[in-house]
Amino acid sequence: MQICNACRYCEGFCAVFPAMTRRRQFDEGDVGYLANLCHNCGACYHACQYAPPHEFGVNVPQALAAARNDSYAAYAWPAPMAGLFRRNGLVVTLVISSGLAITVGVMLAMIAPQLFWGVHVGEGAFYKIMPHTVMAGIPLVISAFVLMSFIMGWRRYWRHTGAKWGGFVDLFDAIKAAASLRHLGGDSSSTMLSGPGCPTGDDRSSNSRRIYHQLTMYGFLLCFAATSVGTIYHYVFGREAPYGYLELPVVLGTVGGIILCIGTAGLFVEKRRMHPSVRHDEGLGMDYAFIVSLFFVSFTGLLLLAVRETSYMGVTLAIHLGVVYGFFLILPFSKFVHGLYRFAALITSAGEARRG
Repeated sequence: MQICNACRYCEGFCAVFPAMTRRRQFDEGDVGYLANLCHNCGACYHACQYAPPHEFGVNVPQALAAARNDSYAAYAWPAPMAGLFRRNGLVVTLVISSGLAITVGVMLAMIAPQLFWGVHVGEGAFYKIMPHTVMAGIPLVISAFVLMSFIMGWRRYWRHTGAKWGGFVDLFDAIKAAASLRHLGGDSSSTMLSGPGCPTGDDRSSNSRRIYHQLTMYGFLLCFAATSVGTIYHYVFGREAPYGYLELPVVLGTVGGIILCIGTAGLFVEKRRMHPSVRHDEGLGMDYAFIVSLFFVSFTGLLLLAVRETSYMGVTLAIHLGVVYGFFLILPFSKFVHGLYRFAALITSAGEARRG
């Protein structure tokens, strides 16, 4: 970092290097902040005159990726769960597989075969397979735990990095940066789709990783919106799922699920295309596990939509719920937290830039 501070060639690539220049010494909190502000674009590595094989061996993306993964464990709550970030690919696989097996097993044991394999059509069809109180109660408990973990993790990050709240101006700037993935554009002044993009494995710049990331993010948000609208339908309007194919919850979920599948599949390919010099191999298990689990959450949801009026609805519903329950249970100890801490870092960066 001291070498980068002296050189300053990469100031225009992203927010990390201007943040470096505002500091003369770097403690653990500063490293945690810069690591989470870094989007691992890789442009700085390809532009760096001190990168390997130079004797200085400067590799900012890889160094910050390692520090970023360490920060996830440092900020984890409850603290004893921090170990789940090690061998995370195996942990995520085991949790989701267990959630799937338990959900399917319990439903098979509790429901008569003629109901489980029967054809159910119209409002309330899902609840003939699993009562609404159970279907909604399980994610409610999981969501409370996940929300608490996120709040405590944010609090630990905020204290460790010495971040200060600068007001809603900083918040709105961070939202714009996150919504456009500004710092995956290879230029800190890039907008939603402008900028050269990130270098790929063959050293060419491309916005493909940024686009797939946007599809994943907005697909997830649309699926979350579909669930939220469905909740309003149920508790406010007294209407039970499944809803008509052209009704808002289904349209939001279908569009969100499709672009989420496309986005995660694209990110999987992009991850493999990354230049090996900037890729942090120790974190690949966590990255792949999160991408694949997100894909299956959306894919099983779309599959359920396709077979919901057939005898396969029961088993498909069980599979989808098992994947969803496992995914959300492990959420605070998966790659999902990168969005939480990166957004916090963007708020700090916006405040520092505004204050000069």
